[in-house]
Amino acid sequence: MSLPWLNIFSNLLAVRDQMAPVRKDSHISDLARPGCDSEDSLTSDLRPVTAVVQARGLTKIYNQRSAVDGISFSVKRGETFGLLGPNGAGKSTTMRMIACRAPLTSGELLVEGLDVRTQGRAIRSLIGVVPQENNLDPDLNVRRNLIVYASYFRIPRTQAAQRADELLHFIGMSDRANAKVDHLSGGMKRRLMIARALLHQPRLLVLDEPTTGLDPQVRQELWQKLEELRRVSGVTILLSTHYMEEAEKLCERLVVMDRGHILAGGAPRDLVLSKVSRYALEVRDVGDLPLRPTRDGVAAVARNNAHLYFAADAETLTPIMKDYEGRRRMIRLSNLEDVFLQLVSDNEEISHGINDRSDGAETHNDGFTV
Repeated sequence: MSLPWLNIFSNLLAVRDQMAPVRKDSHISDLARPGCDSEDSLTSDLRPVTAVVQARGLTKIYNQRSAVDGISFSVKRGETFGLLGPNGAGKSTTMRMIACRAPLTSGELLVEGLDVRTQGRAIRSLIGVVPQENNLDPDLNVRRNLIVYASYFRIPRTQAAQRADELLHFIGMSDRANAKVDHLSGGMKRRLMIARALLHQPRLLVLDEPTTGLDPQVRQELWQKLEELRRVSGVTILLSTHYMEEAEKLCERLVVMDRGHILAGGAPRDLVLSKVSRYALEVRDVGDLPLRPTRDGVAAVARNNAHLYFAADAETLTPIMKDYEGRRRMIRLSNLEDVFLQLVSDNEEISHGINDRSDGAETHNDGFTV
């Protein structure tokens, strides 16, 4: 049986199929050539027609500090792409530049083939943005928040009302249409923010830390809605997050960021296999015990009063467990958190080394909030 809220996504599909071709400037074509520089093949396998976002050498400097330091990546049409990193990594700054809310210092950034430096107004009409902080109007009820926002895109009132009702049905808030925003839970406010961003049928949905501060159950509900949205409408989703589970569950591809740099990129499972191997032995509460000597094919790291050993198969790790009798230990599948912590730890060691050699001179790797 047909559901009413599917109508709006049928319209989205029609918009997607009628996309204007992306410009074929020579510098974009350079991004698609296999021989060009790339971040873990994030751009080398793309062609201009498939890329919704193209960034090359993207840089943003605040007060002589690089919040984003020469990063390059591409987002394919129809995928969910993630920027994963700790606070201060440069994720939100990157998102603001893509949304044309902060000017870039240098580099190139294209959205749907349009240059953010000169075509910001056109870009803003093509994207839906869900910022990190809720900015709903507390003086309006739920439905009016959507209808009034639709007027900024010159959507006729009757059409805006229809879309508002369809989207409220989709996010499961039809029964709260007349409720005041201040009476909504945190999860409901985030759902309403996503619905608002979809009113004008955007080609790209930009989500900055969409589930920060929400409890696990509400976070899972939002993930389900985002997966359903992409599956039904084919809209491209770009999100930033510091939640490993969120990135692993939602993103087909992602980049790991820290201190304004991209440390690695690719599909989450590919990153796990390439950076830390398939299986992990995790030993907790190790105290001052030293890491055990390892043989070929086993990597070891000490982290936060724990020892971790990585190998391609569980049988290789089993003998090491005997050296930790009486300690909390388990063999498990490696995950994105292992990759993230390893990459960020390595980057901190490199940064400290640079700072040690600089005799106190300011560098671009100092930590600060972005």
